[in-house]
Amino acid sequence: MVSQIIRDIELPDGRRVPVLGQGTWFMGEKASRRSDEVKALRHGLALGMTLIDTAEMYADGGAEEIVGEAIRGQRDTAFLVGKVLPSNASRTGVVRACEGSLRRLGTDRIDLYLLHWRGGVPFEDTLEGFERLRRAGKIRAFGVSNLDVDDLEEWVSRPGGSDLATNQVLYNLSRRGIEFDLLPWCRKRRLPVMAYSPIEQGRILDDGTLGLVARRHGVSPAQVALAWVLRQPGVIAIPKAVGLDHVSQNRDAASLDLTEDDLSDLDRAFPPPGRRVRLEML
Repeated sequence: MVSQIIRDIELPDGRRVPVLGQGTWFMGEKASRRSDEVKALRHGLALGMTLIDTAEMYADGGAEEIVGEAIRGQRDTAFLVGKVLPSNASRTGVVRACEGSLRRLGTDRIDLYLLHWRGGVPFEDTLEGFERLRRAGKIRAFGVSNLDVDDLEEWVSRPGGSDLATNQVLYNLSRRGIEFDLLPWCRKRRLPVMAYSPIEQGRILDDGTLGLVARRHGVSPAQVALAWVLRQPGVIAIPKAVGLDHVSQNRDAASLDLTEDDLSDLDRAFPPPGRRVRLEML
């Protein structure tokens, strides 16, 4: 029996978002896929996966245009997460970049705006640009992506840096390094982690243990891998899907409860880190 409501999580500013959202990496790259991509995002919205993550980098803005078409007429239903390239993250550059994203998205605001990864621009410059955007109402909150603990410590030490909404990082069964230090750091500060590539872009789905657990529950290995990420408190997952069936399966994974035996078996197949591991990126 699938719950009609996806569990949600509270952001530092008090807003609540579903723990399962929709990613858009690789969307907008081919005109022949546009209709299917728009339909997939709309289907996800209808199923309660209202958080949509995108970035100016994805298809050079093409993914933002897909999102814009998908949310047309239902902007208030969606919670939009956008990301600015490090090369555009200066005081004035971040403002120009955000305004370009807003045009492509066809909206007047982005709900959560992230620095995509660390580049050469000082954090204080990016923060000043973020704050300008927030005062203007063009973004509601800001956060970061692909920052490790030492980077986060530096970020929060800068003026306004402690006003942080999320850290979006690579996290899945085969990429568990954040469990050693980054995930505890975020939990201590009640900072949600947003997991991208939660099924490792399909590369782990032939694993025998994952298949065994899937058969126990009568679901797919991808659903098990996604449910494993979602079982972590304080974690939001943003898988990408284009087929409507795939979107529905992702949604059903949010209601899949893994047993202690399942988790033990998966720990043996994909061991947790025993030491600090440098943050990985895709």
